[in-house]
Amino acid sequence: MKISKQAHREAKQLFKYCCQDGSLDEPKASKVVQSLVKSKPRGLVQILQAFGRLVELDIARRTAVVETAVDISSQQQGAITRKLKSFYGENLNADYKTAPEILGGIKIRVGSDIYDGSVKSQIDQIANSLRTL
Repeated sequence: MKISKQAHREAKQLFKYCCQDGSLDEPKASKVVQSLVKSKPRGLVQILQAFGRLVELDIARRTAVVETAVDISSQQQGAITRKLKSFYGENLNADYKTAPEILGGIKIRVGSDIYDGSVKSQIDQIANSLRTL
């Protein structure tokens, strides 16, 4: 279902209202949604869909997924988390995963930003450059 411009605009205003110090205030957002459901404005479903999408994007922007080929120590995780927080802000959450398929190195995804220093990506780049020859 396509979301109307009006519903998107209202959802954006509600999202801004729910943000405090650059991040979403979850209790405030919950109250806004409850209030919307009670008042049943025109386009309620579209507004809630757009609002939900904005919340999902905000959560993704505040979550770092860090993949390594082997488990790393808590000290290494702490150092990586501190560096990411210095760049993305203190409200960032880091999720560490072991992904043996990357062969070595590290791959970090924060929202739509991807930092890929994995061995697999380097091998893929070399293979692609050889195919074009």
